[in-house]
Amino acid sequence: MRRISGYGVAIAVTPYLLIKIVWTFGLFLPTEQMGEAGWRTINAATAALAAVVILLAMAFCRPWGERLPASLVALPVWVGTGLLVPMVFLAPVLGPAAMARDKEAGAADIWAYEQILVMVSLVGIGIGLPLGLAGYAKARWPEALGGPTDYAERAGNTRQLQISLAGLVAAGSILLGVTKVYWATGGALGIDPALLDERDVWWHLLSFSTGVWALAGAWGLLVLTTRRGSRRFLPPMAAAWISSGTLFSQATYNSLSATRVDAQPSPEYPLAHALTSEAGIVLGAIMVMTILLVLHDRGRALRGEP
Repeated sequence: MRRISGYGVAIAVTPYLLIKIVWTFGLFLPTEQMGEAGWRTINAATAALAAVVILLAMAFCRPWGERLPASLVALPVWVGTGLLVPMVFLAPVLGPAAMARDKEAGAADIWAYEQILVMVSLVGIGIGLPLGLAGYAKARWPEALGGPTDYAERAGNTRQLQISLAGLVAAGSILLGVTKVYWATGGALGIDPALLDERDVWWHLLSFSTGVWALAGAWGLLVLTTRRGSRRFLPPMAAAWISSGTLFSQATYNSLSATRVDAQPSPEYPLAHALTSEAGIVLGAIMVMTILLVLHDRGRALRGEP
């Protein structure tokens, strides 16, 4: 699985990398605006990120990858997982919706072909990178995936801190999740009446996805810390891991995108948009820190360390 996923990701991300390099040099641009210096900088940065993804994919399937520092592997995969795994489920709808929206905005015809390649790359990464990470983690950190949820505690554990943090994060995630699902299903409280028509399919689906993952993360984190609700460790671990990355990465991306000159206005009131974005960043960061505490204590226990 590690080899297939690793090489599969490297192959899938290559079209994305090539497209971003071409755009950086101002060739085959969908719109004239993307020829500006700001857009070229963004394309160069995303090309560099695509190169990092290829290196990570190779690290997952080659022996030298297991000698890399843990943070060098886990951090970019956590961010990438949060950005791309939700897109795997949304791509069949968001892809055509994005192409239709860009065509209405006057994008060049070549963008339709480029966007297909971009979506194929993103879906390939969203599927292959987590599978590659799962095989890699099973070999390097078996306590991170397998076994039962419950285990015998060791002296000096941080379980009470974990439960306290999980309770706070779960409460915030449930509030954020309910808010996002409410907006996605047509709720207008907190939405600027003048921008009601700006709520397109893209916005509704992304809001719903964020809301669902926030609720899933609340469940997963509570199960990991209280050890009730699932006998197996993998389901709550996967839910909390993907949720934390999604909340942090999506909120960070939305905050950065809002600073672009040509950014579309958000339908939410500025305060509501700022609060939900900041909440996603904070909740995602605290959620992954709690996961690390769980993994630390669990690793000590399963390895029989004092």
